[in-house]
Amino acid sequence: MASQSFDYIIIGAGSAGSVVAGRLSESGKYSVCVLEAGPVDRNPFIHIPAGVLYTLKNPAINWMYKGAAGAGIGGRAIDQARGKTLGGSGSINGHIYNRGQRMDFDSWAQKGNHGWGYADVLPYFRRSENKIGSGDQDFHGHDGPFTVTDIDEKHPLCDAFIDAAVSLGIPHNPDYNGRTQEGIAYAQRSVHRGRRVSPARSFLYPAIRRGNTEVVTNAHVRQILIADKQAVGVRYQRGGRTGPETTIRANREVILCAGAIASPQLLQISGIGAAQHLQELAVPVIQDLAGVGENFRDHYAVRSVARIQGLATINEKTRGLGLVREVAKYALWRRGALALTPTLVYCFWKSHPGIDHGDIQLTFTPASYPHGVQSGLDRFPGATIACWQQRSQSAGYVRARSADPYDQPEIQANYLVEEEDRRILLAALRLSRQLLQANPFAAYVAEERWPGPTLQSDDELLDHARQTGNTAYHPMGTCRMGPKDQPQTVVDDQLRVHGIAGLRVADASIMPMMPSANLNAGALMIGEKAADMILGNPPLAPQEIPA
Repeated sequence: MASQSFDYIIIGAGSAGSVVAGRLSESGKYSVCVLEAGPVDRNPFIHIPAGVLYTLKNPAINWMYKGAAGAGIGGRAIDQARGKTLGGSGSINGHIYNRGQRMDFDSWAQKGNHGWGYADVLPYFRRSENKIGSGDQDFHGHDGPFTVTDIDEKHPLCDAFIDAAVSLGIPHNPDYNGRTQEGIAYAQRSVHRGRRVSPARSFLYPAIRRGNTEVVTNAHVRQILIADKQAVGVRYQRGGRTGPETTIRANREVILCAGAIASPQLLQISGIGAAQHLQELAVPVIQDLAGVGENFRDHYAVRSVARIQGLATINEKTRGLGLVREVAKYALWRRGALALTPTLVYCFWKSHPGIDHGDIQLTFTPASYPHGVQSGLDRFPGATIACWQQRSQSAGYVRARSADPYDQPEIQANYLVEEEDRRILLAALRLSRQLLQANPFAAYVAEERWPGPTLQSDDELLDHARQTGNTAYHPMGTCRMGPKDQPQTVVDDQLRVHGIAGLRVADASIMPMMPSANLNAGALMIGEKAADMILGNPPLAPQEIPA
């Protein structure tokens, strides 16, 4: 390997990296090397939908980054789960397929990112997608590699929750990836025939089979090699700090797809970032880019839990003999609780009736977790509503602590430091309580367990949010896309790093602002657009958006 060179080197085999590798390989023109720091995706819990509860706490396939204490959340520190295997976070996430609102992407374009408006990106969403089931045909693809399905096992508690929302004036909208996002319905998911649809299995494995793509797992990149302001290769290591180092050369480009935490860290330790920060790390400054690692944003989720009466929840179904039955059901038919996503219902609404675009997201599942953390199930019959502010204004940063790539970076999310985030989150919490009390769902609520009926004032609910909220696992923005003359931008609208030739970033870190969505669908779209840019293909024609 030490003497090898490839046309393209891709760092990171996550959602976007898998797509880029697949499309470059598909062209048949170039050699591609994909470097992934984690192992092959053989862990069985990756592929079982309910296995998310185990992947989120498994250091073998999860980076389990440590967050810094935050002033907005009472001095607590919140950890960040990120995938460390083929498929990246697309192999350990909650399977949800959610693109966001058209105004999200139109605002990207309005910031000077040509070709990133909703009409521009919708064809790329559709190109990836193989939508099975219902949905507006003008907005969905049906022959892409990435299968998206509707939930096919309805639960009466979910039906009651949806009906309760409709009783409050929230419309039933079975396709939130269609003409409008607002409303409530069962979730769309990346699960097919009872198994996870991962980016690696959809895009990367076909590339490997074509024979022009080499994937190196357990390959921890130490440095992007840059000569005369051009990326020329990568130095990586296998076997940890003491393992042998290998250098490979890029004949054409290096594409960084390591995610919102690892991508800025790797740029920084390679000499690209804020000059003062790099000097503190004793890293030679190759390109002074103050925006590297800044603009870190995440959805801050707060959960409400109800004790349920009159209906069985997943809590009971997956305990004792119930679990034996569910395992048998999954083994025989790929159905039952093990085939379900952690979240079954999605709701998008407004914090105030006078605003034009929804700013609240709520999710519902007929299960509950101790202290609201998805790491096990409560011992009583429970249901959970999670809520968050869709377009977080609170911004933090990711900064390398040293020049050693094995040292985790400092991750400061700055959750809830902005007043707008606190205001909208309070509105979301109050809406969650209204839903618990609305018929027909209210008939199944024995009691509100969390936060509990004793908390009523804004101050009490906000303190509960500060003390108990957690990440929704949607970090983004740390290699922000935008014109070079705008502050804190890292890449241009072709995803090229400002000032460095032959180096692009293609993952959720390039998102300039938080979309009203989970991020996996957006990362797939970014990978699709990046591949066309790298190959020099003309962009897909903008789609006329139906009214």
